[in-house]
Amino acid sequence: MNIDSVGKTYKEINEALRGANTDYTIEGCLGQRFIAAGMSGRSVKIDGVPGNALGAYLNGASIVVHGNAQDAVGDTMNDGSIIVHGNVGDAAGYAMRGGMIIVKGDAGYRAGIHMKEYRDKVPVIIIGGKTGSFLGEYQAGGVIVVFGQGDDGRRIVGNFPCTGMHGGRMILRSDCRGVAFPDRVTARPATDEELHEIRGYAELYCKLFGADPDALMDSPFTVVTPDSKNPYKQLYVAN
Repeated sequence: MNIDSVGKTYKEINEALRGANTDYTIEGCLGQRFIAAGMSGRSVKIDGVPGNALGAYLNGASIVVHGNAQDAVGDTMNDGSIIVHGNVGDAAGYAMRGGMIIVKGDAGYRAGIHMKEYRDKVPVIIIGGKTGSFLGEYQAGGVIVVFGQGDDGRRIVGNFPCTGMHGGRMILRSDCRGVAFPDRVTARPATDEELHEIRGYAELYCKLFGADPDALMDSPFTVVTPDSKNPYKQLYVAN
């Protein structure tokens, strides 16, 4: 069923989604915030540009955006998937604790900030393009994959990646020369076992967006992890 979102508030859109017994396509979306917040058991397609906090607290629903999305995509999402056929703004996956966000293009600042995991809940963010500064800031768990596609001359990540990182992993399709990582993380080439895992992410991305996984894998990959489970302990605890 279709929802014409022109002139509608996010409350009206979400009320229609919650009252439905079928999947929905939202047409003409133009900056409405909080779409599908907290939802489960729904598949939602969006034509246009959803506003901030798309899929916030998502709990199992599937969202596909045919366009760009604004800030805080998947804020604190618990489960489900958000697929964006464009770019996303700042703080994608803020405090994300489960599910998957897959972005065809670029992400703004602070993607994956405060990302976390618990037992079998391991959130994943896959970004096909490049990212702004502070990628993975305070990351406590989960996996961030950046394929870095695009010939615009920019580095794969902006300034200050992994600041405060104390859990999880970051996978970057680059040898990362010229990227300044903080001292409390380790950046190293991916192992053969890790490349097998990365191949799975590449195949998923390419299946969604029509790219070639062999071409995507034809590059060095860098894996970044924190040095210990509590690398900042000495800053806060007396010896």
